[in-house]
Amino acid sequence: MQVILIKDIDNLGATHEVVSVRPGYARNFLIPQKFAIEASPSNLKIADEKAKVKAKKEAALLSEINKVTEVLKASPVKVGAKTGTSGKIFGSVTSIQIARAIKEQKGYEIDRKRISISEEVKEIGTHKASIDFGNSNIIEIEFEVVGE
Repeated sequence: MQVILIKDIDNLGATHEVVSVRPGYARNFLIPQKFAIEASPSNLKIADEKAKVKAKKEAALLSEINKVTEVLKASPVKVGAKTGTSGKIFGSVTSIQIARAIKEQKGYEIDRKRISISEEVKEIGTHKASIDFGNSNIIEIEFEVVGE
């Protein structure tokens, strides 16, 4: 039996994908749980339209991500931290501080949960962090820790 998935289902398919399943699985589980609808000609047309709209939105989002990427890679973001006399900072730099610095210096608000730092930053200097925009769009940026 052919069904159109409404939600992503592991080991079966993604949203708006037409898959072939056993009739009992479709009638007793997928359709009653609102995970899928029957693949009738009218439902297939609706699914195609939704897929086209989704593709346009993803293209617009990708162009916006590219703009943000160019701005972030143009120059390193400066993060201020209190330091001792030897150049070591008190504590460590966190993703919250990086997100705040990006907002202040570059004008883009990025959720701190999307920022990951490869190693613990405890010294002044240039370090790297990665930002995950979703849909396997991960960029690596440089940030500079400066003493306050």
